[in-house]
Amino acid sequence: MRGVELSIVVTILNEVDNIRPLIDRIHAAVAGIDYEIVYVDDGSTDGSVALLKSFDDPRLVVVELRKNYGQSLALMAGIDVARGTYIATMDGDLQNDPADIPSMLRMVRDEDWDLVVGERVNRQDGALLRKIPSGIANWIIRNLSGVHLRDYGCALKVFRAEIARDLGIYGELHRFISVLASLEGARITQVPVRHHARRHGQSKYGLGRTFRVVSDLILMLFLKKYLQRPMHLFGQVGLGIFAAGALINLYLLALKLAGQDIWGKPLLILGALLVLTGVQLVTVGIIVEVLMRTYYESQQKRPYKVREIKRAGETVEVLPLGLPRAEKLRER
Repeated sequence: MRGVELSIVVTILNEVDNIRPLIDRIHAAVAGIDYEIVYVDDGSTDGSVALLKSFDDPRLVVVELRKNYGQSLALMAGIDVARGTYIATMDGDLQNDPADIPSMLRMVRDEDWDLVVGERVNRQDGALLRKIPSGIANWIIRNLSGVHLRDYGCALKVFRAEIARDLGIYGELHRFISVLASLEGARITQVPVRHHARRHGQSKYGLGRTFRVVSDLILMLFLKKYLQRPMHLFGQVGLGIFAAGALINLYLLALKLAGQDIWGKPLLILGALLVLTGVQLVTVGIIVEVLMRTYYESQQKRPYKVREIKRAGETVEVLPLGLPRAEKLRER
């Protein structure tokens, strides 16, 4: 199947009124590019799928999921099906503007960036439910992840395809695509983009996502700092807790040798709990370390990524050790 230069992946859930206007805007914005539009329907119940299938558009690819899996898996499905050398992602609610895609594509193609992320500088959303929580989340992610961007929630992004396909956007990790790309060694930059107010449909975002964002952030921190050396996390914490418990127990032993009664003291229970917790954490660290090694070796993966190899002045093509799932899908 012939590839294209750009695949534009749009994920939707009940956006029937926004589909036709967005497709028209995409066609107008990227008219001079060899492109395809990959629409992923994530379990819509409002007739979105029927409308998409009614279009006679050779550039339109419709991916219909069996049920609502969430935006992350819908995005992964779209990336798997995409045939482009470059992949753009955007929401299907008309708030992202496809007119920004050509300039972002030029940056990836001509300026050696792997990922260009949009920044909604004039965001057209409510302050209380959207802007303020988003600003707090951006500050937390920026300071804890070490990936310094101003807006992590903008869905408008342009990738090199090989970076997009290596992300592993499971669960609800679409919020942390920039952090995931950083783990792959991607060169990332951010540019201002247009943002429009929602005219049709209802937003799928709100304050209810806050706790999920925090839990996903904890996972991101583990993946970024300790995925390849989990024993450094569990071992250090476990040894620290074990040492605290051991000191408490030594102190109580000294009291006991001095003739004092230590039975029933809360400090005795605390010391025993700390020792047991420390031993358990060290044990967990060993188990996770073994699982990590099994993960890489059983799938013939390596815990590092090679951008390119130059030998005798020539660039040697770097091939993956195994055929990724996305390649298998495109061969069918």
